[in-house]
Amino acid sequence: MSTARRSARSPAGAAPGALLLCRAAPDSVAPVAPLLREPLLLTGAGDGWSVLVPEGTPWQRGGDPVDRVLTGWATALAVGASTPVLALWWDADRAGYTLASGFRRTVAYVWLADGTPAGEDEAMRTFATRLGLDPVLDVQSLDPLTHPGSGADAPARLRALLAVLTRAGVCLPADLTPGAPTSHLREAARAEPGTREIAGPVGRETARTETHARVEPQPLTDSLPNPWLPWSPTPRSRALALAQIAAGLPLAVVGLQRRSGGWTAAGALLLAHGVLALVYDLSHPPD
Repeated sequence: MSTARRSARSPAGAAPGALLLCRAAPDSVAPVAPLLREPLLLTGAGDGWSVLVPEGTPWQRGGDPVDRVLTGWATALAVGASTPVLALWWDADRAGYTLASGFRRTVAYVWLADGTPAGEDEAMRTFATRLGLDPVLDVQSLDPLTHPGSGADAPARLRALLAVLTRAGVCLPADLTPGAPTSHLREAARAEPGTREIAGPVGRETARTETHARVEPQPLTDSLPNPWLPWSPTPRSRALALAQIAAGLPLAVVGLQRRSGGWTAAGALLLAHGVLALVYDLSHPPD
């Protein structure tokens, strides 16, 4: 039986769920998050971090399993926002993470439901390196997560991972806990001050309007909050748009070859976002 079918039949309390941690402030993530075309809640998650709480439409409708969807989402966000993105996911059988960072190959680790490690030790070390964690203290703290016998189940392993990431500035809002039902996660996110709702194409149009309103009155210099952001016509934003197109095409082709909805969607979103950014850039030349 496929993971998607098992997840769809998960008992109460073991339903699939996910969180997306972005190493950027919410203002930098908001313009890019609508690329996922998924209802999302966006809020802060510590100094220089933000978290996205998805509604979970793809796996709730019996499509791709949550881990595959999150891999595609993390890849699209990491390229679109030019920042590392850590996807945490869980279902009735497993839990794990996927770290996406630019155009590098994603790093992933998985634990079975009872907490038994099912990943490579090297993946955990690569994870620490890409996030700039301490190569001694933090790696030593992560090492027990790669060994069985701790008595911690899979969601508890994710919580232990987050405890290590507090040294890198991560501080999830209260009750935003891996393993909790999606309804509980979204309720906890809504309770946070400044939480934003992002709703697919509508959210994208709103974010574009707000970003243009912030940028247009100002000279296009390096004083902008993030000159890599789309719809801020600078040489770097144009380079990012071209890079998104270059990455999106092969990603979509691989997704079609593997019949993976998550990879195909990520590639299509990168392509669409890159093309839209270029069109916007051409139609809104700098003063």
